[in-house]
Amino acid sequence: MSRLLCLSRGLIGTQCKFSVQKSEPFASLLISRVKFRDQLMKRLISTGRRPVITPDNNRHPVLWLFGIGTGFVLALGLKYRDSASERCECIAPKTHRAQTASKYTAAIETSRDLLQRIQDEVGAPGMVIGVSVDGSHVWCEGVGYSDLENRVPCGPDTVMRIASISKPLTAAAVARLWEDGKIDLDAPVQKYVPEFPQKRYEGEGVTITPRMLLSHLSGIRHYEKDGKKVREDREKAKRLLKPPEKKEEKSSEENKEKPKAEDSSAKSKEAKGGLRKKEFEQEEYYLKDNFENVIQALDLFKDDLLIFKPGSTFLYSTHAYTLLSAVVERAAGQRFLDHMMKMFQELGMLNTVPDENDPIIYNRSRFYHFNKKGRVVNCPYVDNSYKWAGGGFLSTVGDLLVFGNALLYSYQMAGLKNTDGLLPGFLKPHTAKAVWAPVDKTDASWDKDGLYAQGWLVVEKRQKYGQCRSRRHYVSHTGGAVGASSVLLVLPSESGHTANQMQLPPQGVVVTIITNMQSVGLNTTALKIAQEFDKARDEETAST
Repeated sequence: MSRLLCLSRGLIGTQCKFSVQKSEPFASLLISRVKFRDQLMKRLISTGRRPVITPDNNRHPVLWLFGIGTGFVLALGLKYRDSASERCECIAPKTHRAQTASKYTAAIETSRDLLQRIQDEVGAPGMVIGVSVDGSHVWCEGVGYSDLENRVPCGPDTVMRIASISKPLTAAAVARLWEDGKIDLDAPVQKYVPEFPQKRYEGEGVTITPRMLLSHLSGIRHYEKDGKKVREDREKAKRLLKPPEKKEEKSSEENKEKPKAEDSSAKSKEAKGGLRKKEFEQEEYYLKDNFENVIQALDLFKDDLLIFKPGSTFLYSTHAYTLLSAVVERAAGQRFLDHMMKMFQELGMLNTVPDENDPIIYNRSRFYHFNKKGRVVNCPYVDNSYKWAGGGFLSTVGDLLVFGNALLYSYQMAGLKNTDGLLPGFLKPHTAKAVWAPVDKTDASWDKDGLYAQGWLVVEKRQKYGQCRSRRHYVSHTGGAVGASSVLLVLPSESGHTANQMQLPPQGVVVTIITNMQSVGLNTTALKIAQEFDKARDEETAST
């Protein structure tokens, strides 16, 4: 017993700063037990009497109680030891991560405030952010709740819908197949998917290619089925940019026209603000039917008329990516989801899975929206099997950072003259550059400075005037789904991919934010946060 008590503190306290501090109460209990034992033994020895052992009383009562108490303390301490070791914060990689994060303390504080602002503005129940600098994860944090009803807080492991960030994932799969010679980006899609009918536009036969699908130039509709309405809305948007008509000379007529002008102005502002809201009123967002495969999902739109002539006009389309997933499936020779899961495994994105309703997916968030009274309510049940490629995956911020850095590494490998000793990128350098190359006739709603590329928005570096705004090169993609919004943004370092071999890729900042509230614009916030960490990175580099 004496030897066991001497070893007790070593058993309870693991080699960890966390457990040593927290095990002090148990250690003090053991020390008090030892002192009590010593006092008891001294009293027995000083009386010169030995305890009388009888059949009815084979142990001294005090010693008996002492043994029971010591056993209880030891059991409690050993139980705590196991839980403390699980929460140990002194493992080497985490220590290194903490040291790296300490360099960005100011950036984290500023960014946390930016995140809190957007959460407060939109009333999002929960948000999770992840930031990496030069390939190292420096900040992952959740705010609010992933499950309001059960008060489950958001954390780095929270799994949410990533919505249209699924498109860059699909584009990466297409790029790999193109590298392997399995996809011809300029061939008609019917080469791979004969189930998709030959299309005509205004009586003329037209060709849709995988390259057009990647850049939303196919003319295939999005969720709005009425092509005439889509074209009219496009024309209205253009007319709003034109100068107003010349005013009448008569003041009385001016006064008559003024209320109308104000009314139309108010309507245009309202339309602009309610664009996302109208989009989420589209019935196809709330489909509950399950589609067994991507070929079956084509039935939703394959017989509909094209909105625009392929190759002529940018029209963002999730259905176009469903057709692209069918191309991937046939080119890869395996089910689209199986092919994507294999790619995620290769990337190390082990928490990225299809948004299926039946499987148990640990740490999966609940999803929310506002009702007509402005209250947060649960989103309705939906089945996203009709749009795996364009908006059907779940993920974590950690996985999205891995993906962003994998592409940044591949992209920056093209700028290195000597790559001896470096592992190849997930994509070949020329492929990565092609994926992030802006395409003519495209645009994107979340940053008018950019053009769409192949599954990504690309903003190129530009400064038009001296001492004025200097635009940084970055790429991003946002997402919006039922009960979810997201962004993944990559800000390459301006000095990271040069001939200087001391700066190995990836060099730059990757930011991702996911939330369980729909209709939340996150790109501007992500860009501000990326710039904060980029500035801190440059200051750290300058000081060393």
